[in-house]
Amino acid sequence: MLNNFFKLFSKDVGIDLGTANVLVYAEGRGVVINEPSVVALNQKTGQVVAVGSEAKRMVGRTPAHISVIRPLVEGVISDFEITQEMLSYFIKKVHQPNSSFLTRPAVVVGVPSGITEVERRAVRDAARNSGAREVHLVEEPMAAAVGIRMPVLEPVGNMVVDMGGGTTDIAVISLGGLVSSMNLRVAGDRFNNDIINYVRDEFKLLLGERTAEDLKMAIGTALKPETPFESVVRGRDLVTGLPREVIITDSDVREATAKSVRVVIDGIKEVIEMTPPELVSDVMHRGIVMVGGGAYLKGLDKMVENETKIPTRVAEDPMTAVVRGCGIILENLNDFRNVLLEKEEDVSPQ
Repeated sequence: MLNNFFKLFSKDVGIDLGTANVLVYAEGRGVVINEPSVVALNQKTGQVVAVGSEAKRMVGRTPAHISVIRPLVEGVISDFEITQEMLSYFIKKVHQPNSSFLTRPAVVVGVPSGITEVERRAVRDAARNSGAREVHLVEEPMAAAVGIRMPVLEPVGNMVVDMGGGTTDIAVISLGGLVSSMNLRVAGDRFNNDIINYVRDEFKLLLGERTAEDLKMAIGTALKPETPFESVVRGRDLVTGLPREVIITDSDVREATAKSVRVVIDGIKEVIEMTPPELVSDVMHRGIVMVGGGAYLKGLDKMVENETKIPTRVAEDPMTAVVRGCGIILENLNDFRNVLLEKEEDVSPQ
């Protein structure tokens, strides 16, 4: 009864709670929010100064009393209170200008595969404390497969590689479950750190995190391209302490990220080795699909295909695959109830 009452005032939402970005799907409206998982906090007052894109612009530019915090590390909550503030902000933003104390949506949240019971509880509690009346969790590779319209409920092998900011989820899916899967703590953020370390060691230049990310997106490649890329970057000279600029090539970025890319490739091979032969046959026929922001790394799909001998492609709009899946599950909850990690009873307000 209460459930139906709150539904009158709420739009149910699907949330991809990522290390780098939070994406939110609103019932009947599609993907309405895609913002960085960043919160700016005033240490003197304890007040949240900014959330999302506004907070991301402050990275590396704040005075001492303002901290820019990423409350999710490697796909799981590292700062519970800040995550709660962030979720609350996004849920209210979806319902503006009609947000009120009666706004209590049902929420489907995508989480990394293989997270612990404690980590699941943290996500569930954060969402509930942010105003959700009921919370359902789904593993991100499953949500991504649903989002790109794979037949996950049928007895057919579907292989997804979800490469986000903090983790890479690799899974073979059949009959509504993960048959074989692996969660690697190697993804976009690791690539950024690789670039920062490489430029520091080779050029004696200190780059910021945003500069490294921009460099990766502009000229990062997994395979040698036909046409070379290069980019001018500015940073602090570690010898003189003064600003300096250098030219970085795609070859430099490829060398910097080579070890991390190799870890991902080896992980994909290992998951294939763990998969039953019948499903491997399906995967060879249907191919591997890459989703997540990391799928944008130029040539990565071709490299996976070369290494595994299995056709590999990047999904259309790979960044939103997980949150679109959460939305589809949300709007067809009875059909997809078996793909959820566990059922949660409706939560009544205290």
